[in-house]
Amino acid sequence: MPDREDDMSIAPLAETERPDTEPDAETAGAESPRLEPVPDWIIPSSDGFTAKDLDRLRGIPSHTELIDGTLVFVSPQTRFHSLVMFLLERELRRTAPAELRVRREMTVTLGERQRPEPDLIVVRADGDLGLKQTTYQPADVVLAVEVVSVESEVRDRERKPQLYAAAGIPHFWRIENAEGRPTVYVYELDPATKAYVATGIHHDRLKLTVPFDVDIDLAEIDDL
Repeated sequence: MPDREDDMSIAPLAETERPDTEPDAETAGAESPRLEPVPDWIIPSSDGFTAKDLDRLRGIPSHTELIDGTLVFVSPQTRFHSLVMFLLERELRRTAPAELRVRREMTVTLGERQRPEPDLIVVRADGDLGLKQTTYQPADVVLAVEVVSVESEVRDRERKPQLYAAAGIPHFWRIENAEGRPTVYVYELDPATKAYVATGIHHDRLKLTVPFDVDIDLAEIDDL
């Protein structure tokens, strides 16, 4: 670190170099950077964003969520995230009973200002309302699954489970990256407290009887 005297010294005006007022050849033809117009959807109304806004905002990025009235944009998906999603979706579809359906990256409207998008959900078949449907209701959802990313750690570990539990979704799985292998943290809703209770941590194999019989070889991610 320079000493205080050097740090505060200022050369007399006569000794300072005058800046060249003529632009050099490189900058002479350069244009000022153009500012892109701000999209209309980025500025909320005085009442803030609501769950219905996600269906009407033009140009909004894909997979935008609404959490606590704030738009949340997702980062590009990692290979780990993609492989875990493929493995779980495939196995859940294989074992889910006929009255349930597996849906990937569909929002759930939990309230006027809460519309998160779990990575995977298992829903009741009668919750499907048509091919133009963009969201489910919490009463439709049996299981919500979140694969944790670096940018979403707080949301996936704290805020989203709170919201899912308060909305009455009975089962929640959180998937963490443990040195390239998925570790599954399994939670079940305590209806008396409206909070999740941890029922197990699964490393190499996910074997459960609720919400239905599940037996997934998590190590298979190495071969995908």
